[in-house]
Amino acid sequence: MKSLIKKPSAWIPIIIPLIFFAYLVIYISIFGIVREEDEGTGAHLFQLWLALEPLMVGFFAIKWLPRAPKQAIFILALQIVAALLPISVVFYFRL
Repeated sequence: MKSLIKKPSAWIPIIIPLIFFAYLVIYISIFGIVREEDEGTGAHLFQLWLALEPLMVGFFAIKWLPRAPKQAIFILALQIVAALLPISVVFYFRL
């Protein structure tokens, strides 16, 4: 698994959602839940990520599931859990 997690197609779909999660936690802790007319740059970046994340996870699955199924399933699970973190914050607070 160590060799597979070093591949960019494995760790990028894990790191990006964790960055968004940290951004959301920091933003909410500093400014609170603020409703604005314009969504802002953060919301637009989140929407772009939300469209690209399934493509990144799908690419990893197509490329690595046939080659190393046990390692790939574990990393896919990590990618999915990492993606659900910021999504759950957005849905919980209805941002």
